[in-house]
Amino acid sequence: MEQKQKAIIAGININNNKDFDNSMIELKNLAAACDIDVVGEITQKSDRIYNSHYFGKGKVEELKVFMHEKQSDMVIFDDELSPSQIRNLEAMLDCRVIDRTVLILDIFAIRAKTKEAQLQVEMAKLQYMLPRLSGLGDSVGHQGGGEGFINRGSGETKLELDRRRILERISILQKELDGLVVKRQNLRNKRKKVEIPVIALVGYTNAGKSTIMNAMLDICHKATEKQVFEKDMLFATLDTSVRNIKLPNNKSFLLTDTVGFISKLPHQLVKAFRSTLEEALEADMLIHVVDYSNPDYKKQIDITNETLKEIGVKDIPIIYAYNKIDLAEENTKPEDDNSVYISAKKGIGLENLISVIEKKVLTHYIQCIMHIPYGREDILSYLYDNASIKSTSYEENGIIVSLECMEADYKRYQQYITN
Repeated sequence: MEQKQKAIIAGININNNKDFDNSMIELKNLAAACDIDVVGEITQKSDRIYNSHYFGKGKVEELKVFMHEKQSDMVIFDDELSPSQIRNLEAMLDCRVIDRTVLILDIFAIRAKTKEAQLQVEMAKLQYMLPRLSGLGDSVGHQGGGEGFINRGSGETKLELDRRRILERISILQKELDGLVVKRQNLRNKRKKVEIPVIALVGYTNAGKSTIMNAMLDICHKATEKQVFEKDMLFATLDTSVRNIKLPNNKSFLLTDTVGFISKLPHQLVKAFRSTLEEALEADMLIHVVDYSNPDYKKQIDITNETLKEIGVKDIPIIYAYNKIDLAEENTKPEDDNSVYISAKKGIGLENLISVIEKKVLTHYIQCIMHIPYGREDILSYLYDNASIKSTSYEENGIIVSLECMEADYKRYQQYITN
């Protein structure tokens, strides 16, 4: 059994930032997701990050002693380090030095399953590596195995690429991704033509977006192969999934599951994943999933909203789905038209979420009565599959159907409408 790497996590609390402790807890969780054992923590209060060594020199000396005490293999910093900071810290500490960005990139590399996600992660990693070539070889060590930076072996090619070859690879990746962007846009255009509204699930990582999608699929009695991957871990979903959700009343919409956000999400990843994040940009409505059981959920809402703003999302209606209420300690539930409180895992409150979706998005349905002649039972069959049938009466000269249908179907079968 391979022994876990041991690490010290390190961070600077600038001007007594109230979110600092949560950021360090999150850093520890990111390390755990990379199978790293955090054996200690060291912090410094300051009004700035020091340009040369991140910490002040005295704190770096303290860190060196602490490392030996804890027999740590590496130090992980809570902020993205500059190339010179990596070089200087490695020289003083004589160990591997990585930052929060490397952890997140590594998790993305491990989780990416589709071709598009793998290309996007590789692009982000190369963009991170480019200015850090001189220091990365030492910082990531020679530990063999793994898809990311942290465990890359000495025989791997990525770390030995020179600047020119990295730039060439970035150019190739960009062309491949550009082709996938066009395909994705064509798919979005096809969806618009069928006039089915698109709803995108957005939110902080591990808030429960995939669980909500699977709960929706359960309500619609979809086969299990339609289910998306869900697990209680950071960035379980990187690959954008789109599912057609047809409610019991036959009203339908497309539900998109998107990559989760996190504090200090590397700008390389935001840029690389832009095409998949644009699923949210072009949605008719967003469901902002919030982990209501997390004490820091309000900050997570702010971070998600800031990231959405960064990719250009604006003027799109938002429903806030406060998830995991079965685990939440907070009892106050401010009620408004844009908030619902649910437990997707337990199936609590989902009917309220569907009700809000119907009220805010599924508005292109029209109530009418159709007189369908005998011999056109194909139309009736279509309507039973795609409309909400209120009543059906078989008369002497045809079938009288009271229904609620999509505007597109109302126009298509206008000749049969009697009211």
